[in-house]
Amino acid sequence: MIRSVLIANRGEIACRVIRTARRLGMRTIAVFSEADRDSLAVAMADVAYPIGPAPARDSYLRHDRILAVAKASGADAIHPGYGFLSENAEFAEACAAAGVIFIGPPASAIRAMGSKSASKQLMERAGVPLVPGYHGDDQDPALLAAEAERIGYPVLIKASAGGGGKGMRVVTAPAEFAEQLAGAQREAQASFGDPKVLVEKYLQRPRHIEMQVFADTHGSIVHLFERDCSIQRRHQKVFEEAPAPGFSAAARAAMASAATDAARAVGYVGAGTVEFIAEGDAFYFMEMNTRLQVEHPVTEAITGFDLVEWQLRVAAGERLPADQSAIHATGAAIEVRLYAEDAGRGFLPQSGRLDHLVLPEGEGVRVDAGVRAGDVVSIHYDPMIAKIIAWGADRGEALQRLVRALDATEVAGLTTNLPLLQAVARHPEFAAGKVDTGFIARHADAVVPQVEPAGPAALALATLAVILEEQAEAVGRAQATPDPWSPWSLATGFRINRPALTDHRFRDGDRVIDVGCRFLGPARFQLTFDGLELEAEAAMLPDGSLSARLDGVHCRARVVRMGERLTVFQAGRATVLVELDRLAGVTGAEGVVGRLTSPMPGRVLAVRVAVGDTVAKGVTLMVVEAMKMEHAILAPADGVVASIAYAAGDTVQEGAELLVLEPLGT
Repeated sequence: MIRSVLIANRGEIACRVIRTARRLGMRTIAVFSEADRDSLAVAMADVAYPIGPAPARDSYLRHDRILAVAKASGADAIHPGYGFLSENAEFAEACAAAGVIFIGPPASAIRAMGSKSASKQLMERAGVPLVPGYHGDDQDPALLAAEAERIGYPVLIKASAGGGGKGMRVVTAPAEFAEQLAGAQREAQASFGDPKVLVEKYLQRPRHIEMQVFADTHGSIVHLFERDCSIQRRHQKVFEEAPAPGFSAAARAAMASAATDAARAVGYVGAGTVEFIAEGDAFYFMEMNTRLQVEHPVTEAITGFDLVEWQLRVAAGERLPADQSAIHATGAAIEVRLYAEDAGRGFLPQSGRLDHLVLPEGEGVRVDAGVRAGDVVSIHYDPMIAKIIAWGADRGEALQRLVRALDATEVAGLTTNLPLLQAVARHPEFAAGKVDTGFIARHADAVVPQVEPAGPAALALATLAVILEEQAEAVGRAQATPDPWSPWSLATGFRINRPALTDHRFRDGDRVIDVGCRFLGPARFQLTFDGLELEAEAAMLPDGSLSARLDGVHCRARVVRMGERLTVFQAGRATVLVELDRLAGVTGAEGVVGRLTSPMPGRVLAVRVAVGDTVAKGVTLMVVEAMKMEHAILAPADGVVASIAYAAGDTVQEGAELLVLEPLGT
């Protein structure tokens, strides 16, 4: 029996495991890095122990520190979550040696499936279909290039160890192969400590479909249906759903059989996911994730089972809670991953404080989150804020609930991929179930957010919020004076023998908008800006939202202020405006010619040039890494490197000057 469980992870998965463990009456033990000292998981656990500095290699990846906590806390078992040590065979063995239950498969199964190349050789022997490719141990670059030629371009280079899209490159021509191979190997080494790669045929319109399997120590193996994870960016999942739309019953049955055969071949125990790449009803084995998946909530939604509870029971030696005949799918579920990233700038990860966070509620809606308003998204970890899951009696209902849930989501302080999620969810091809891994790239013009000017409603609502805020502050000041009803103490626009007027100024991107306000009566205003004139009524509600009528049309909004920055949430859209001093002049930002800055906070991975070098437009000057994602800093024009501010290994902030490139001939 497991009485106490240590969660060797962080964020939303740590919170997720804690909820189920506590429901089962277990004592929960969290671990945390210095960056996570005040995290939600720490607050939820019965007890939490520090394990080191923020970088994962110094904390969440330290076997010794986690096992020391297990001993000190008296933990019966360790749940690794996903990522970090969840697929580390050495850690599973170390747990066994320490007398602590590892909530996962045996180390032998982790090893068998932990290497993409070795697992594919195993699956080939088991008769599971494979994509044409090279999965061998010889990593000579010339051999790999020759294998790519044999397979035929385009090819996909993939890290042999790990997953999550790290160490993965699509190569379309032989001339690109050497550079892409080096990048994939470097990223694989940084992410998994192993530079080994495999090379496969890159399918043109593939779908990513996976099968959830579960096994116990008594010889029972079941599947809990498939999940479609085709909507991806940078080879990482963004949308996941169950069941897979348009997938035939025959293909589902064949895939389920292949997945359970794969689990049986390695003596699997616990939760696992066998991932396939598919075109039509044909499918090919990609890899097996020997852990719980990020997207497991959609399987829970359609089956009604708690997969973390299954993990805990199987780890305690119990039989599976249900056999295959008792496992049924009802309805459909769709999950999206809300990330702190700028989709409009190549999905660059964002870090910083979540000044404001409202996550959706409602029938059929579930949210798994590991952060709260005020928490910091760190550069050291994955930038996922939350998972939003919607269930419905059918896919149409699930999608409709998801759209409403996304529109009810509010985030201020960090740029997120919320507009992308909303656009994909509303896209007619997604609604029709026409999905594949190239969906976002193919529909980028429609789904990747572009900078748009603030609309009249957002400008009006921001102005009304500022006016009501000023009035509330004035009333507060007046109440503190001997004569609280004096007109000189109020901010109602009162003027002697003149119209009641105020002026407001906002910056929207590069443009400055002046808004004039004429007070027509209590809570009634006439706003003038951009040649428009509209009448408005407004009141602040007890929940902090704004109730307004704009030319007679009623709407509700929330305006969040952080300093001079105002974020207007209305009709599912967030608009950011900066309030300017009405007495100050308007100034524009002056850029420095040749000044190249970091597009994200992170670490300088490589410096490819030296001071004095002459470079051509498009040449890679530096490589910056954040959250295990590389971004190349390219020369915007021909020039000479005048100065370099950082060296490889240095930490940089977003906007930091990396180097100066002077035009040729200066």
